[in-house]
Amino acid sequence: MLFVFVLTLLFSLYLIGRLAWIQIVLADELYDQAWRQWNHNIVVQVGRGAIYDQHGRLLAGSTEVQTVVAIPQKIADPEVVAGALAPVLSMNERDIAELVTLDRSAVYIKRKVDPEITEAVREMNLPGIVFFNEEKRYYPGGNLASQLLGFVGMDQGWSGLEFYYEQYLSGSESRLHFPADALGRQLSRNYFGNPLPKQSYNLYLAIDESIQHIAERELERVMAEAAPRQVLAIAVDPYSGAVLAAAARPDFNPHYFTDFDPERWTLAPFTTSFEPGSTLKLVTLAAVLEEGLLDPEEHFYCPGFVMVNSQRINCWTADRGGCGNITFRQALAVSCNPAFVTLSRKIGAQKLSGYIDFFGFGKTTGIDYPGESSGLVFGASSLGPLELATTSFGQGISVTPIQQAMAVAAMINGGYLYKPYLVKEIRSRDGETIFKREPELVRQVISAGTSEKLVELMETVILEGTGRTAALEGYRVAGKTGTAKKLGEDQLYRSDSYIYSFVGFAPVEAPRIVLFVSVDGVTKGPRFGSATSVPLFKRIMEDTLNYLQVTPTVVTSIKEDLN
Repeated sequence: MLFVFVLTLLFSLYLIGRLAWIQIVLADELYDQAWRQWNHNIVVQVGRGAIYDQHGRLLAGSTEVQTVVAIPQKIADPEVVAGALAPVLSMNERDIAELVTLDRSAVYIKRKVDPEITEAVREMNLPGIVFFNEEKRYYPGGNLASQLLGFVGMDQGWSGLEFYYEQYLSGSESRLHFPADALGRQLSRNYFGNPLPKQSYNLYLAIDESIQHIAERELERVMAEAAPRQVLAIAVDPYSGAVLAAAARPDFNPHYFTDFDPERWTLAPFTTSFEPGSTLKLVTLAAVLEEGLLDPEEHFYCPGFVMVNSQRINCWTADRGGCGNITFRQALAVSCNPAFVTLSRKIGAQKLSGYIDFFGFGKTTGIDYPGESSGLVFGASSLGPLELATTSFGQGISVTPIQQAMAVAAMINGGYLYKPYLVKEIRSRDGETIFKREPELVRQVISAGTSEKLVELMETVILEGTGRTAALEGYRVAGKTGTAKKLGEDQLYRSDSYIYSFVGFAPVEAPRIVLFVSVDGVTKGPRFGSATSVPLFKRIMEDTLNYLQVTPTVVTSIKEDLN
């Protein structure tokens, strides 16, 4: 009995010691093992910032969706699970089987799926398959401003502002923990996340959603009526550089971006360049006016062409004997090429090249958008007599729509070239402003006096010249038409393919908006600017002025004025 007592006592002491060792010495280690057995974790991105227009209207936000996750060690028969999931998730059965056999605590099967799919998988009650919430990007306007906003891949922005401002918009990386039973079945829908190390921010744009909608609606109309290769529009505030609207067609739906050609993802007003045609005559005109080399009432005779280095450069009126005896004011109104060749000879290659550079052509504007094009212009040393002549009326060089819009803004605002921008403010999620954009002056290009003369001369284009169809009832409008031939694959100009453009502003006495539009490669209906680009400009400008509640200042009707 004594022996049994001692043996029992020793064994009890051993058990007590062992229990103390487990509960005290090994407590932390065993707790960690238990936590890993009961709980699983996976890394997610949460809390991506939103994008709003200048009035706080949502353009891009995030909504809650669910992700299907597997716990490989809890899946006894991977083939059965893969076979069940494949048709519901629209995935390859072999791919799923490989995922659910990985040596990991948890693995994604399919992320950010629609609620009805998640519910169908949940009803299968498959061991080792769990679910947790993530955020998915959504765009309330669908295609509206899609090229401007861009889109988000699985965890980061891939194009547009979503890409450019990724460092501000990106959500925090967090590790979510979720409890599961011995079979890997999720015990609850509660998640425990690590503290978020980084806060995302919201963007407030200079874009006005209503003006953007007006522009895109009219671009759609041109696509339907004229079936061009491309059509675009950009509207800016001439006194700040704020971009109020920017769009192109064809575009894409950011919810299904993989269904569209990647060429549709970028915003053409910033990323493409082309020969401007006659809209660049405004630069030549500004240069000679600033240098005091032109009296707009001076007369010029146009026989329909001009010879430069044995090369004949035609006026569009060549088939009827030219414009005849006209003033340079009239030459701008009717867009006479020989007149501007004459002006280029007056100012010379060195100075004309300098003004082209000074107005911002041949270099990026610095707008906050990825992939901006710089265009291509001749340096002074490359401007021979022929190149000087063709440059004066916008042929042989390439520029971007945003460059043209900002250059015209400088011509009418007193001569000040501003840097264009899209994002006006960046705010924290609780509303604190961490960045606010102020207008950034690049330089003064021309004097206020020259600016006043240019405004007056550009209005002549509407009242007497090629832009008559841009006239608006109740408002004074000014601008310039442009028609540029396109190069073919053989690098020769095609006679059947043109880019029609128009740049203008209104109202003349106090400009609220500068608008540039272009229509590239019309394939249906009339093929001239007065039937394509000019009416496009008119419709966008008219509805925009009405939306901005700009009071009409012209009492007499347009028809009476023109008569």
